[in-house]
Amino acid sequence: MGLSGGCQCGAVRFRVAGQPGRASICHCRMCQKAFGGPFGALVTVNQADLTWTRGERATFQSSDAIRRGFCAACGTPLTYEWSHDKIDLAVFAFDDPSAVEPVVQLAIDSRPAWMEHLADMPVRAPMGGSASPVVSRQHPDRDT
Repeated sequence: MGLSGGCQCGAVRFRVAGQPGRASICHCRMCQKAFGGPFGALVTVNQADLTWTRGERATFQSSDAIRRGFCAACGTPLTYEWSHDKIDLAVFAFDDPSAVEPVVQLAIDSRPAWMEHLADMPVRAPMGGSASPVVSRQHPDRDT
């Protein structure tokens, strides 16, 4: 099995050989800030199974023990680096994020209270329409 992924602009791409490890959702404040959202979704992989197939990630030392990787061109969060032989990759950086399902939540004391009611919120169609089409500049969800 092999899973590929990369950043929004396509400057940084990766491939994982073998089966990823445990996927999690982390609500800690550092993950919230790093991902710009209510949580970071991450999956652990062996460093030996990870190949960077295009570009290089930039990094930020977010604590004394953790380095975070991202695309310097578009800002997409890519990694949570904490070990010499393992690395966590951002679940939503994969071309098919549904193939990497989180199985545990971490740091729920920092989870916003409104997260418990997401499924109950009304759903509406996206705004816009044919009068103002959006032209995506996002890299396609596949290797090119």
